[in-house]
Amino acid sequence: MKGKIGIIGGNGQLGGAIARGMLTAGAVAPENLWISARSGVAPALADWQGVTVTADNTELAAACDTVVLSVPPALAGKIGISARDRLVISVMAGVTLQRLAALTGAARIVRAMSSPAAARGLAYSPWVASAEVSPEDRATVRSVFEAVGLTDEVPSEDQIDQFTAMTGPVPGFVALFADAMIRHATDRGIAVAVAERAMRQLFLASGTILSEESASPADQVQAMVDYAGTTAAGIVAMRDAGIARAISQGLDAAAARAASIGEGEA
Repeated sequence: MKGKIGIIGGNGQLGGAIARGMLTAGAVAPENLWISARSGVAPALADWQGVTVTADNTELAAACDTVVLSVPPALAGKIGISARDRLVISVMAGVTLQRLAALTGAARIVRAMSSPAAARGLAYSPWVASAEVSPEDRATVRSVFEAVGLTDEVPSEDQIDQFTAMTGPVPGFVALFADAMIRHATDRGIAVAVAERAMRQLFLASGTILSEESASPADQVQAMVDYAGTTAAGIVAMRDAGIARAISQGLDAAAARAASIGEGEA
């Protein structure tokens, strides 16, 4: 990655995860990474000597070629930087490209979504770019997000809101489903510790298989249904109960919240 990169909010859950993920992957040298945090310290990065930590957002923006914004959306109006000649990457939910331009004075802006799984190199980070973002800027963005997982450029901001709902919360909805299965098991007399152990292993194995197999999730479901065994009976019953509709309604509610959470005065 060329030049210096700074993360405003780099001591927070998401900003810190991105910082640790990049450092672990070797995508940025510690001496080329700046962190801005209100406390002025970043203890989670203590293992990497050379990282610059400041409490001054303006100092970070002046020193860095790329500025990542990772503060809570409600605090977006307090960022207080001028970044007219910088590449600005925001991972703040719901803060639009238009508002980011007003907040920072930048023209080269990328709006993205990631997740704390970035610390483990497991995030999915889709992003959308303003018209002024150059091919070189795009290479920088890909370097950041490929260091912490998988990434795609998407064509519109509304898709970022959808992905904020779907892939931002980790484990989020997956944990909800696992908890429902654990509750089902314990209601039928299985010990809590055993049920949790079983479901953690199930979801670990399922995630690995889904990520590595060439068959799509839909194809894998259909293969189970075609086999007509115990899982097929469960899938059919869940479908008949309207599980897909319930999931869609939940994701729509989350996406609507994502679209509104970043609203505020520039």
